[in-house]
Amino acid sequence: MSEPLYVPVLPVRQHARIAYERLRPDIQAAVAPLWNLPPSPGTPPAQLRRAHWQKELRRVRGVHRRHPGWIDAPFAEAAQTSALAAILAECTALNPLLRPVTGPERSEAQQAAAVETARRCGCGVGVRVRMPGEWNGAVAEAVGALLDRVDRGVPVDLLLDLGAVLPGRPDAGKEALRALDALVALAGDRRTVAVLGGAFPHVTDDMMRFGKPHEEPRADWDMWHEIRAGHREGLSRLRYGDYGVQPPAALATEPGDGGPPWGVLRYTTDRSFVLCKVLNGGPDRTAGIRAAARRIRDLPDFRRAVASAGETWLRDCADGPMTDSEGTGTHTQWLWAGNVQHMTYVVRSLPGT
Repeated sequence: MSEPLYVPVLPVRQHARIAYERLRPDIQAAVAPLWNLPPSPGTPPAQLRRAHWQKELRRVRGVHRRHPGWIDAPFAEAAQTSALAAILAECTALNPLLRPVTGPERSEAQQAAAVETARRCGCGVGVRVRMPGEWNGAVAEAVGALLDRVDRGVPVDLLLDLGAVLPGRPDAGKEALRALDALVALAGDRRTVAVLGGAFPHVTDDMMRFGKPHEEPRADWDMWHEIRAGHREGLSRLRYGDYGVQPPAALATEPGDGGPPWGVLRYTTDRSFVLCKVLNGGPDRTAGIRAAARRIRDLPDFRRAVASAGETWLRDCADGPMTDSEGTGTHTQWLWAGNVQHMTYVVRSLPGT
């Protein structure tokens, strides 16, 4: 089984699963998602098997017929740990291509469950090391203690998770290199080492004008090139990862939370994230969405409509009739189209493709 080139951090949600399904086969073969269950605050452990995300979890398990990924429950409450560990262990047992995930800050019970699932299913374990700010050397000791509990025959995937990497975090690359220097020496017989960090920025009510493309620099992409330029021994097979077209905080949102009366069309270029805010209601909705799609389609950096299903959707939306709203999409469609074009472009931008 070949190692992935790209590790997107995705929620167990319909839009993300559809995006993964609609990747071209050659692109999907290079992608290994880190899937995240949403929070279930206050849900008793006995009721988690009837949680709203169970249907989507089954569908995510079903789309991994050929290529690997990871499955995690990062928002588990203390009382839910055992029940969620059992649910994810069952998921991995049914499809060993979905590897369990643990981390140095997790409880001993969760760590033990993930390691045992990896041993029993023969699939390996993902160790997710969160680093939202500066590297803390004490984390290395906790990672070492966790790895000591993993049998030598169980492959380890090391996932260094930086979360948001925005322009206001200029030292992210240097901090990531410090962390990798410490962690890679501990990981031993590792299968994948990936740095996860960065995503489209969070959009607020007062950010940008409706229908006008707004560009934000890709600070995470700059960080990735800085890490690669570090020429660290043992990092020749380092993999890139990010949070796709949503900010990291979106993983913690629950379905049905509601949202603003507007949406966002998103596009990725070599140097920037392009966002275009659109109204999601009212008499001008159709015209506004089609105009926004045209502005993205007319960007100098827009790739041809055949580049991915995301570009195809933007082209078709832009060319649709003003008198008919069919094809203008919803939040779900805007997100999956954005993720398809983003994941496709990232894979094609990485060495080895």
